[in-house]
Amino acid sequence: MYKLTGRIQHYTWGGNTYLPGLLHQSNTEHLPYAEYWLGVHPGGPTTVHLGQGATTSLAALVKSDIPRHLGNKVAHQFGGLPFLLKILDVKDMLSIQVHPTKEMAEIGYANENEKGIALDAHNRNYKDNNHKPEMMVALSDFWLLHGFSKDIEHVVSTYDFLKSYLSVYTDGGIRSLYSHLLNLSQDQVDHDLSLHANKIIPLYQDGKLAKSCPDFWAARAMLNLCKDGKYDKGIYSIYLMNIVHLQKGEGVFQGAGLLHAYLEGQNIELMSNSDNVLRAGLTSKHIDIPELLVQTSFEVTHPQILPASFNTGVRRYPSETKDFMMEAVKLSAGQENRLCFDGPSICLVLEGDADWKGYSSFKSEGLTAVFVEPNEPIVVKASTDLEVFVATLPA
Repeated sequence: MYKLTGRIQHYTWGGNTYLPGLLHQSNTEHLPYAEYWLGVHPGGPTTVHLGQGATTSLAALVKSDIPRHLGNKVAHQFGGLPFLLKILDVKDMLSIQVHPTKEMAEIGYANENEKGIALDAHNRNYKDNNHKPEMMVALSDFWLLHGFSKDIEHVVSTYDFLKSYLSVYTDGGIRSLYSHLLNLSQDQVDHDLSLHANKIIPLYQDGKLAKSCPDFWAARAMLNLCKDGKYDKGIYSIYLMNIVHLQKGEGVFQGAGLLHAYLEGQNIELMSNSDNVLRAGLTSKHIDIPELLVQTSFEVTHPQILPASFNTGVRRYPSETKDFMMEAVKLSAGQENRLCFDGPSICLVLEGDADWKGYSSFKSEGLTAVFVEPNEPIVVKASTDLEVFVATLPA
């Protein structure tokens, strides 16, 4: 068992207080603290504390003795730690995005390497050769866009700025409509959305729009992301997708091809070890519409919310991938719990104090993350009420 320190990502959409509060950092410069990464991805290496002030990276620790730190099964199947654990604070909405399958990520990564596109180039789509299925658990009220809605025909026939595209939908379905909207000229986009903005922005500013209404998020995007009369095509997506509201403790899984975007709130996110994102809008980052359309699933999505209820103090979040699973263990002050997992694990506590005993031991206060080796028995004894989130692999 090794204590970890993660890596902060200062993406522009992040909040200024939530993560600094967990980390006991002042943030006097009011930087955006968007994500806290725990894993081996080179984009955000995690520090391992070895004792007596010595440190190394988690990637280096794992490579130093792969069978010990991963177990033979995981080492053979993945060759490295297959998941990445994060804490997110979403103050401003993220880009409309989709993630590739494993096969398509390998092809795309190889193609961009052959073209000589640098890994840190603005126009790079594939930062690695892995897929990026992901699971999230809400730490607060959380809002997101999640897949295409079953009500698209009703929405398109109801909103004036979309009505002229109804025949595109009725003739060719979701794929035809979405492709058409994303390939509109900027002049047409500005014409459509400026007329709609005149209707909804005053309502938003007067507090008359509910967050369950797409107009709320469209108006916010127009005010925050659209300048000089130029409107982002990503705003169309808001009207075609499911708006999902998660309560604290609820979760959702998002696999390859599922169009989605985080809108507001804090969460814990667990994903395959990848940073591959294809974007459709609501961002200043690289957008590759043809590649996004290749990777997107155009099926209607019926959101499957993973419940927040506990069963004997443990809440399990089923995963649709072999790369990871998550559970949350709730402990009351004075209670102890024995944890042991077949594969490598990262345990994360956001708040509270506890004593940890495994192959090593220490006392934790506040935000704490530990790497646990396969089949290492650890005992967590809570000094205060706390919750331990565990990222590991299916048995």
